[in-house]
Amino acid sequence: MLHSKFLQTALILAVSSVGFQPVFARAADTKADEEAGAVLFRDKGCAYCHGANGAGGKKGPDLSGLRTDKLWPPAKITDQILNGGQKMPPFSDSLSDKEIAELVAYLRAKHRPIPPPSANPTPAPPGL
Repeated sequence: MLHSKFLQTALILAVSSVGFQPVFARAADTKADEEAGAVLFRDKGCAYCHGANGAGGKKGPDLSGLRTDKLWPPAKITDQILNGGQKMPPFSDSLSDKEIAELVAYLRAKHRPIPPPSANPTPAPPGL
């Protein structure tokens, strides 16, 4: 039993010494992360459900208050993006850890940046 406890402690120390951190701990919340997150929010379809700039839409809730909502710390936002919930699908298979950290930085930004125009704008549906 003592040997097992020693191995667990050694493994934890070894993992922590190589800089392992969960996704949510890596979100640096820098301007570059926030800007990259704004582009991802637009290009990965988040705005389809959550509206432009995360202001809410027919399918998804308003995300504009996440920065100050104590019920939604970065870890919970990360988990929601990874695993989905209620009507939201999981995005763990389609987003990298870095992209998720950038989305979290964008969603928690004090002043959310507006992404630059898309290089590949989506064409309007026929008849519009």
